[in-house]
Amino acid sequence: MKSLLIASALIIVGSCAETKQSTKTNTLKNTTQIIDSKLILEYCKTITPKDLKDRLSVFASEEFKGRGTGTKGQKTATNYLRDFYKTKGILPAINDSTYYQTIPADFLPKDIGTSENVLAYIKGSEKPDEVLIISGHLDHLGVEDKTIHFGADDNGSGSIAITEIAEAFKIAELNGHSPKRSILFLHLTAEEIGLQGSKFYVENPIFKLNKTIANLNIDMVGRVDETHEENPEYLYIIGADRISKELHDISEKTNETFTNLELDYKYNVENDKNRYYYRSDHYNFAQQNIPVIFYFNGEHKDYHKPTDTEDKINYPLLAKRTKLIFATAWQLANKKDFLITN
Repeated sequence: MKSLLIASALIIVGSCAETKQSTKTNTLKNTTQIIDSKLILEYCKTITPKDLKDRLSVFASEEFKGRGTGTKGQKTATNYLRDFYKTKGILPAINDSTYYQTIPADFLPKDIGTSENVLAYIKGSEKPDEVLIISGHLDHLGVEDKTIHFGADDNGSGSIAITEIAEAFKIAELNGHSPKRSILFLHLTAEEIGLQGSKFYVENPIFKLNKTIANLNIDMVGRVDETHEENPEYLYIIGADRISKELHDISEKTNETFTNLELDYKYNVENDKNRYYYRSDHYNFAQQNIPVIFYFNGEHKDYHKPTDTEDKINYPLLAKRTKLIFATAWQLANKKDFLITN
């Protein structure tokens, strides 16, 4: 997740995405229904702490050199993700088979060079032109003063969670349970230098933005912050009700049904001094009036430090949080109608 200093410089005041809604109530609409609960439970079993650990141990290793935007380490990360999707038989979202959306150097800050988003997708069986985007940034801070910033939580955890979700949906597809809408698995570059990868995507979308039902953005979901050390079964939810109260209700009902985490809305308040709503890639989608959820575990003592290493990830908790996002994605990809916006 990018720093507050960069965020403050990039915030656009008065965004239409900021519809005022309260999230202090846990009351669910009586009309919220869970779809395919038995299937979700079946495919949640494919999301395991071992898979997450095996992949994140590689993704946040010394070989990837902190995944700084435009660097060799970031290219290593994009190659790793591309190869994962190829191996699993998950298709590229662009018709050139590269899995890459290239971002030219002149779009990015000076001296960065070209960079790439990684895009893979599963085609919808009934509404293929409509899409759910599951995103997370693949980049981190790279090497500073000859020291690697490994970025295991930020955002190795979100990057690898996306791969587990994609694999679960692919297994379901192979078993004859394709999603009704298409699902785009979008690994974004250049988040740490100003949400540039997501900005480029919304300016050059692969799927029409007005056909995008929602963006589920995963950024730091593998650790526990100081506030929740005594009760780590939690996850911060940011933005779910700002554009679509229905999305908030679906999120709540899905959690109640499958994972029963404490969904903490502390950082969703309008006056959040940290301004987290503006500081990860979902914000560029929200500016296009696309409903969003930002999944976040909060900052910890290793945030943006070289000590953010994979051995400090809580893998059983990461798996549980990933299952929540998978189950929520299933609801959105398979619901009958588009989300109702505020």
